Formats: sequence, C-alpha cells, structure tokens
Amino acid sequence: MNAWLAVLLGGGVGSVCRYGVVRLATAAGATLFPWGTLAVNVVGSLLAGVAYALLAERMNAAPEWRALAMAGFLGGFTTFSAFSLETVRLAEDGHVAAALSNMALNLVLCLAACALGLLLVRRYA
Repeated sequence: MNAWLAVLLGGGVGSVCRYGVVRLATAAGATLFPWGTLAVNVVGSLLAGVAYALLAERMNAAPEWRALAMAGFLGGFTTFSAFSLETVRLAEDGHVAAALSNMALNLVLCLAACALGLLLVRRYA
C-alpha cells in the first residue's frame, strides 16, 4: 500500500470516528461546552504518543503504516494530536522555549484566525 492511499483510508476512518464521538456527546446533552471535541483532542493526543512510540520507536514500522495511523487516522480524528506530539517532542528534546512558544502561538493564532473567519463571514457574506 502506498502512503497516499494509507492516509486516505486512515483519514476517512478517523473522520467518521470523530463525527461519531461528537454526535454521542451532543446526544448525551453536551450542548454548551464542546465535550465531544475535547474528548477527541485528548484521546487523539494520547493515541499520537502511543502510535509514535510504538510505530516509530519500538516497531520501526514501514512509513505507510505510520502514515495510516498518524497523518491518516489521527489527522482525520483530530489535528490537535499532531500539535500535542510536536510540542511534547520539543520539550523532551530540551527545547522548552520552543515548546512553550509552539503552545502560545497555536492557541493565539488559531483562536484569532477562527474569530477573523467568523467576523469576515458575518460582516461581508
């Protein structure tokens, strides 16, 4: 299997799983706070650490399998998992300032971009 196909398949499954978790949380009464999104972000971050440690460090799995799990499934399930893994790896490698900067920039820039998108559509569309 080539890496592109692996990402496509993993992403499809991850996206469906994310949709299911969010729907379940909403059905359970999570209407104000985004519990479903929080759940997939936290679980996805946990799985990113597990997948990286298993597939890259322990098993030395083929790039296609890493692509299926990391970029595919976890990318479809949550993009927060990549952010979390990258930040933890920076800190583990002794780049604490870079890890903290990554956290601050992701939080501030993503929230600002979201607010800007809402503003542009609400004002001009």
